[in-house]
Amino acid sequence: MNWHYKPNGNEMTSESIKQHLYAQCEHYVQQRIETAKLAMEAAQESANSESKSSAGDKYETGRAMAQLERDRHAQLLAQARKMEQELVRVNVTKVYETVQAGSLVSTNRGAFFISISAGKLRVAEADYFAVSPASPVAAALSGHKAGDVVIVNNATYQIVAVS
Repeated sequence: MNWHYKPNGNEMTSESIKQHLYAQCEHYVQQRIETAKLAMEAAQESANSESKSSAGDKYETGRAMAQLERDRHAQLLAQARKMEQELVRVNVTKVYETVQAGSLVSTNRGAFFISISAGKLRVAEADYFAVSPASPVAAALSGHKAGDVVIVNNATYQIVAVS
């Protein structure tokens, strides 16, 4: 796969593609953090606004449910913060010869950005899958180079290029 794309006449190298993908991953993480924070605040407000004028058991049940909801969102926030820390460790300026965190990998089954689990991203009219180094496909591809063949869940991946 040729990493040099020319959308609208502007050439994109693997480094610029990685930078665009990284920016999309940052946006994804920030959205998750913001959503979790807002949901936690809403759950806390709900817990605080439960009226004591209603029956005692109903009041306590409502507060407990709101607290459980707040705790669930706090857990989601912690996961998003961890993802943010993982993303900071990704180096998009380095050109890699083997698959590892920060590499862009082209295979016969699609292109992967080894970074965080952010799913399908689009840059220069091409689709990429942002996957965590711990994901099954990234773990299987890890350490391999262009030309290698790797089997993941009975699917054969031919590595075309690594950057």
